Amino acid sequence: MIQEVQENIKEGAEKVKDIIQEDIWSTISKFLNLGYTLGEGENPIRLTIGGVLLVIVSFLVASLLLRLIRSFITRNMERNDELKFISIFKFIRYFTYLIVIVLSLSASGINVTVLITASAALFVGLGLALQELFQDVIGGIFIMIDKSLAVGDIIELDGKVGRIFEIRLRTTRAITRDDKVIIIPNHKFISEIIYNFTQNHNTTREAVNVGVAYGSDTELVKKILLDCADAQNGILKSPAPFVLFEDFGDSALLFGIYFFIQDSFVDPRIKSEMRFKIDQEFRKSGITIPFPQRDVHFYKNNS
Repeated sequence: MIQEVQENIKEGAEKVKDIIQEDIWSTISKFLNLGYTLGEGENPIRLTIGGVLLVIVSFLVASLLLRLIRSFITRNMERNDELKFISIFKFIRYFTYLIVIVLSLSASGINVTVLITASAALFVGLGLALQELFQDVIGGIFIMIDKSLAVGDIIELDGKVGRIFEIRLRTTRAITRDDKVIIIPNHKFISEIIYNFTQNHNTTREAVNVGVAYGSDTELVKKILLDCADAQNGILKSPAPFVLFEDFGDSALLFGIYFFIQDSFVDPRIKSEMRFKIDQEFRKSGITIPFPQRDVHFYKNNS
């Protein structure tokens, strides 16, 4: 008798448990299926609480996994390489988020094809508007991968010389010789000719050109130019400076003093000081720097 009562109690408890579980899951299911239907016809779009939660959870999980992957890859990288990788990884992250959202919406029962089709015109317009942005991003990725540009490089673009101090995914920033910052879209580095003064090494060859009057002692001119270069701070002793007799000009003998410097960024100051020295030494030695001369003939018309 007691055993029969125990079995009845156990059986009743299981039925109550099943009923409670069934009611709970039924309530949860109904709650998750609450939503709003957009559109009518064959392919309406049904937005539900469950679908929104699925997108949010998928987004958070993807974000956590991406953060772990980035930390794992960059844990032994140098600082500069790490910054470059993080810039590229941002683009990968945005692309991953887009895929996760699309897959989550599809898994929640939303026909993604309908959304894409309905937004086709918007995507076309957005693509055209962001065309240059994507070019900048692709240019930034190429710069970081092939290392055609690095922080500290001295470049010349559109007649402006600047030292690179930051490379981002979309833009590169350089500071000019007059302490102004140039923000350069990265697509310019893959579509235009850029002069990189320090791609191979920091040493560059520079020159100061000067003309002297016909009849001047050319050997003395050469000696003065070499002495000025030897006394100038910032000019390297090796490779040694040298002088070229460039040409016979219209009103002057043309010379060039060529020298090597370690920092092209201070090039204008060094050239300016060289010109001061050359002018001073030429005056001491009686060497004239001529100015262009023209003969003008007037004809009188007697008629």
